[in-house]
Amino acid sequence: MRTTVLAATLALLVAAPLQAAQPTRIPDAALARAATLRDAVLQDRTAWQVTESLTTEVGPRLAGSEADARAVAWAQAKFKALGYDKVWTEPVTFPKWVRRSESAQVLGPHAQPMRVAALGGSVGGTVEGEVVRFPDLAALEALPDGALAGKIAFVDYQMQARRDGSDYRNGGGIRGRGPSVAIRKGAAGFLMRSAGTDTSRAPHTGNTRYEPGLAPIPAAALSTIDAAQLARLVALGPTRVRLALDCGWDGDYTSQNVIGEITGSQRPDEVVLIGGHLDSWDYGTGAIDDGAGIGITMAVGALLKPLKPARTIRVVAFANEEQGLWGGRAYADHYAGAVAKHVIAAESDFGAGRIYGFDASARDLQPAALAQIQQVLAPLGIEWMPGKGDPESDIGPMAQRGMAWAWLGHDGTRYFDLHHDAEDTLDKIDPKDLAQNTAAYAVFTWLAAQADGGFGSAPAAPAKD
Repeated sequence: MRTTVLAATLALLVAAPLQAAQPTRIPDAALARAATLRDAVLQDRTAWQVTESLTTEVGPRLAGSEADARAVAWAQAKFKALGYDKVWTEPVTFPKWVRRSESAQVLGPHAQPMRVAALGGSVGGTVEGEVVRFPDLAALEALPDGALAGKIAFVDYQMQARRDGSDYRNGGGIRGRGPSVAIRKGAAGFLMRSAGTDTSRAPHTGNTRYEPGLAPIPAAALSTIDAAQLARLVALGPTRVRLALDCGWDGDYTSQNVIGEITGSQRPDEVVLIGGHLDSWDYGTGAIDDGAGIGITMAVGALLKPLKPARTIRVVAFANEEQGLWGGRAYADHYAGAVAKHVIAAESDFGAGRIYGFDASARDLQPAALAQIQQVLAPLGIEWMPGKGDPESDIGPMAQRGMAWAWLGHDGTRYFDLHHDAEDTLDKIDPKDLAQNTAAYAVFTWLAAQADGGFGSAPAAPAKD
């Protein structure tokens, strides 16, 4: 799932005045071709076939696992099979986290098992203690330091479904910061209601981090049904729980960003960048997060190749997004000197719900060219929504360095029913929605490649202390 860098990117946009720029225009012939392309892609199954292949042949792809290596080999082979002109890999090294087992039980007169998922980055260990429930993270934060000595903190925040997924800032924020807050309050362990909008016994995992200087405690997410059950038990009276996690860090691992290119026919040194992340969590098969993004963007490059795009189309299957944007940050470091050559970028990392909105960082700099793109997107049910989008996950670090970006906003109303849990499987993707996504990315990518002029990519000024 995407990790937004919107705040940092907007800060750069606010800090830097708009560049003086010649108006960018898209030729009429390219617009006409885009309309034909759009309608043809709606009937094409390439994106579905790629997504099916990844989720079936590789399955779950936890960063650093044996399946991570198989996913890298799969991506290289798939780019080649799709006819890409160039295919290569670039190394991405990160700490390796492993999950071995996890369990939780209510003890005492109401003894019963609960379904939990260790949070990525959690330490292992077995803890037993009385559960103290908090309705949200603010309530836990308000407690005096040390007040939970020997107890287990339980944050029972219920995420709300939103089309734009905006309540994830709360659910995901609890997962990221909650364990550290609980440590400061003296807790021996941390539990949370899964950062999900489903009613299910499938717990949702996801990454957490401990603040420097704190002694880590075991941290896990309860399925939404088990969280509700635990809340009822706590309401009846003091409730003890045993939480046992066997997980933790196991050295470093080197994976790969896998890159495929369709070489530009007129301006091969100028790049339109699209992509998704290749890794997933380890319960489901990573279909919506982010097999769909890989399928969509790999298909787009293959479908545009016969049209001989003027600029190079670069598709990146990024490594280890889930545990900290490792692939995106490695890419930005590697291409820091080539920001201006990246004309514009768009990522697909929010499932395969229908795309409903379009936005771009060049909304004020190049409104006419973006209006041209929007007119071809509109028949797909996509609205121009200036100021609503962000550069999504892995392209965020490059956007912070000054690369222009576009946002094609997926309907995420049901995204967090499946996010990071065992239900994230191929059958949850609607092939018609996936085709609409692919058509939208194909239109955007083609028109960006054919545009006469750019969208504002330029090295960002260094941040001031």
